[in-house]
Amino acid sequence: MKFLACSAALAGALLAATCATAQTAAPAKVAETGKGKALVDAKGMTLYTFDKDAAGKSNCNGPCATNWPPLMASAGAKADGDWTVVKRDDGSMQWAYKSKPLYTWVKDTKAGDVTGDGVNQVWHVATP
Repeated sequence: MKFLACSAALAGALLAATCATAQTAAPAKVAETGKGKALVDAKGMTLYTFDKDAAGKSNCNGPCATNWPPLMASAGAKADGDWTVVKRDDGSMQWAYKSKPLYTWVKDTKAGDVTGDGVNQVWHVATP
């Protein structure tokens, strides 16, 4: 019986540690790009903000989201500090930094590319 209680306590501690780590991991990191330090996704692709987004709301849907794929968040993602989660028009969740939804750009082909910066004067590299 003592073994089972010890195993249950250990399993609980491991689960708590795993959940705490998952919730505190930032959805993006900072990397050096041709435009200086920028937020990038897990693959190192530059993230962008869109001037036509309202604080906490994405206005890039349909064809726009095809060219500017949103930085998607899992259904259980939680806000943490400057990182928030916004609900998209289709009900999916997207990461935002300082209330600005984040996107990648289909024409960036490798980590560190910043070809989306300044597109139509409304897309900008997301900076930390």
